[in-house]
Amino acid sequence: MIFKETALKGAYMIELEAAEDERGFFARTFCRHEFERHGLNSAVAQCSISYNARRNTLRGMHYQAEPHTETKLVQCVRGSLYDVIIDLRPDSKTYCCWAGFELSENSRRLLYVPEGFAHGFQTLEDDTVVYYQISEFYAPQSARGVRWNDPAFGIKWPLSDPIMSDKDRQLPDYK
Repeated sequence: MIFKETALKGAYMIELEAAEDERGFFARTFCRHEFERHGLNSAVAQCSISYNARRNTLRGMHYQAEPHTETKLVQCVRGSLYDVIIDLRPDSKTYCCWAGFELSENSRRLLYVPEGFAHGFQTLEDDTVVYYQISEFYAPQSARGVRWNDPAFGIKWPLSDPIMSDKDRQLPDYK
């Protein structure tokens, strides 16, 4: 695995190193030792999958507050998506900054989202599947979110008029 830090400190794009032959390829998507060597949280409390039937589905922007902050390792295993993270750590130099990344089943990339970040994505194809490894158990009392189009962040989503849950549409502005 090749770890590349993004413009938002602590967030990493992880590129897979695939061993390929006529059968296809094999690649490691997680190694506790490699994560720890890079100073990253290697705990995995649960894994989740998100199936998205339609292009332009938007989920986000979600995070868990103290004491249940979480890291996420996000991988698109079918289709493609635009993945967005926002740094919500008040002491960070990139506080309230966002970054977006395209992930797809063919990109062989994963996104490491550290504690203190909000996360969301917009699907670019029908039948997109997203796989998550999450460092903490889901705690409903700590579940939080910020509005996907909050002007405080100015996120530039690739598609307009997204398909969203009522819950996500009603998330508050951050400030």
